[in-house]
Amino acid sequence: MHQVTLAPVVTTCGGSLCKCLSFTHKGPSRAVSQSDKKAAKSPRNVSPQRLTDCIRINGYGYLNWLLTSPNNALDRDHQMNIRLTLLFLFATLASPIIAAEPLVLDVWPDKVPGEKGNIGDEYVQPPRGTGKPVKRLANVTKPTIAVYRPDKEKDTGAAVLICPGGAYNILAWDKEGTEVADWLNSIGVTGIVLKYRVPRRKDRDKHDAPLQDAQRAMSLVRNHADEWGIDSKRIGILGFSAGGHLSAATATNSDKRHYDQVDEIDDVNCRPDFAVLVYPAYLTEGDGLAPEIRVTADSPPTFFAHASDDRISSENSITMYLALKKAKVPAELHIYASGGHGFGLRPSEHPASTWPQRCEEWMRSRGLMKKK
Repeated sequence: MHQVTLAPVVTTCGGSLCKCLSFTHKGPSRAVSQSDKKAAKSPRNVSPQRLTDCIRINGYGYLNWLLTSPNNALDRDHQMNIRLTLLFLFATLASPIIAAEPLVLDVWPDKVPGEKGNIGDEYVQPPRGTGKPVKRLANVTKPTIAVYRPDKEKDTGAAVLICPGGAYNILAWDKEGTEVADWLNSIGVTGIVLKYRVPRRKDRDKHDAPLQDAQRAMSLVRNHADEWGIDSKRIGILGFSAGGHLSAATATNSDKRHYDQVDEIDDVNCRPDFAVLVYPAYLTEGDGLAPEIRVTADSPPTFFAHASDDRISSENSITMYLALKKAKVPAELHIYASGGHGFGLRPSEHPASTWPQRCEEWMRSRGLMKKK
């Protein structure tokens, strides 16, 4: 009789949960059934529940076979989808044992520019809808950055400032923030989640206060690059929906600070070295780009991911992509057949859920993932 030793291992990566599980496998707990092999060969059937059931029935030998066997007919994309599914399943099950908190820094040293003290206390809105809940932060008046570091053995030296979406009214803090940092850590990139000001301030453009926060945060990260082991020339920005608009505005306004200088940190360059825009909103106005999206030849290389059936039209991504192309700025555009809006990184049957793989490939192709 074969024996299986199951040893899920949780490690910390600079305060975040490591995105991998280690298993000691001493032979199959039982032969993997033909039906389970058939399910694995049909990736659409490998739902979170199906995967959980198969692991429970067959033991973790099934997981090892699923992800490593050359005969299981799973290509790299499908294996990555399963890993992402496992990440979220395990994060849910293991949440009580998540270790140390990330490094959190205030974006502003003292007074936050333009704040009048007329916004209530920060709070988390009650969950709504079905499926895994989303942590929605509201009434943010004190911007911060939360720094999630990858395992030292994986660390490439690259970093990304993450801007969650939420229509500039709330922040989808986990779905489009901390979960993204976890994924970035898994590929060796430091993830830095920006808590920028929401909701929209009265008598100010929707993005005015958030853009101040993002520009300052970019300079703050670059100022700490040596201390944090980050390559100051490989610091990008990534955003979803309204956060995608904020990321685009930050990427195209580095020549123009939206606040008066506070201290020497504001002498540090606030231009992202690359940008990742996932179902960005508000990029267009009339027949062209919104005036705050100022694409020039100095704009950073940009990756776009959007679903064709998104209620926030994919023309937002297409229009900016074409402007970058005209300016001869390298860019990559993915318009998926389905996925809707707000899919984040959570696995689904829609093709849009493969964007993290495409993004990683794009980053590698541009030399952004090379270790120092």
